[in-house]
Amino acid sequence: MTAAQLLRDRYAAALMPNYGLPDVALVGGQGCQLWDADGKEYLDLIAGIAVSALGHGHPAIIKAVTNQVVLLAHTSNLFLHEPEVELAERLLALVGSDGRVFFSNSGTEANEAALKVVRRCQAKRQAARGGAGRAGRPDRMVIVAAEHGFHGRSMGALALTGKASIREPFGPFGLSVRFVPYGDVAALRDALTADCAAVFLEPCQGEAGVVPAPDGYLRAARDACDATGALLVLDEIQSGIGRTGRWFAHQQDGVLPDVLTLAKGLGGGLPIGACIGLGECGTALDKGDHGSTFGGNPVACAAALAVLDTIAADGLLDHAAEVGMQLTAGITAIGHPLLAGVRGRGLWLAVMLTSPAAGQLEAACRDAGFLVNAVQPDAIRLAPPLILSSEQAAVFIAALPDILAKVAGPATAGQSVQAAGEES
Repeated sequence: MTAAQLLRDRYAAALMPNYGLPDVALVGGQGCQLWDADGKEYLDLIAGIAVSALGHGHPAIIKAVTNQVVLLAHTSNLFLHEPEVELAERLLALVGSDGRVFFSNSGTEANEAALKVVRRCQAKRQAARGGAGRAGRPDRMVIVAAEHGFHGRSMGALALTGKASIREPFGPFGLSVRFVPYGDVAALRDALTADCAAVFLEPCQGEAGVVPAPDGYLRAARDACDATGALLVLDEIQSGIGRTGRWFAHQQDGVLPDVLTLAKGLGGGLPIGACIGLGECGTALDKGDHGSTFGGNPVACAAALAVLDTIAADGLLDHAAEVGMQLTAGITAIGHPLLAGVRGRGLWLAVMLTSPAAGQLEAACRDAGFLVNAVQPDAIRLAPPLILSSEQAAVFIAALPDILAKVAGPATAGQSVQAAGEES
């Protein structure tokens, strides 16, 4: 029995089965490389689901975390500390608007906080109009969200998630959600009736297969919310912190949300989330309305500051855009019959397939030393560290034709690039 098999057996005996049994047992990493328990090396093209923005063992994170844990590892929310204040200030500056920040430990928790911000903000608006007041039930209770969207697994966040297979077994949720097709402006406008409190959207749907918002969609959502009094909440838990070549994906569209949620890449591997309320949403929560014992943890905040510093100092926004274009062009040029194209921006991409072979392709990539994610039956998700080099991208592009051939089998081995392009 190999070391990885032994660890998998221990995992199966000790952990709940909600993740199934992972195929790879990782023990170490450096940069964009990872090693498993048996010494096999991989090029990391998923970064812990868009989390390890600076790769593995980055000196800036090591230094920041080490220095902070020596000074102060935890405070709770009973006390303040400088790293959380500085991080909140930095995030507001990157968003480019006045607001306030609530720190959580994950993206799911950031979205739960956003739901409470929405409720309180609408209740305060109602009170200002002479309605029920802060303690009353706001008249706007319905949330509009997108089909195939993903916002988390806790009960409030799950209620917003537009994937019936994971949502419906755990209902009812005590939250009224109206789902609309993603990217359909007319459907969104029709759904925004007088009882709607907010619209929750991802600027790029991650779990749906890295599906960017169509041109003009976020602007239309902003305008529709402004016209009806609903709040616009943008979930950038996966797409934020430089992944698309901008600090936040919504900046590509020139819109500003009322609430922005972040996590994943923000901590570069340490658990941290953020709910950023802009304008009136920044002060919607009053003392005692919400809290988190570990939220704003000094070590996690120090890591996040190191991530932001390094992205800025090393020009990783432009780098992510450039290497993303290299991956897109290189994969598209392969012209294999199994390839339908590439979608996404920056280093937030999906390799689209002409058949539901993503699971097989993920396994074949793993065998060849590349870690990718079969996010949908016909889509492979690529979310490598933002430090992925042009040379490393080229290695994957060069290896992909042989990997595809192993998945597709002999039936497609002799087909021409031209024929593949016509089919796709």
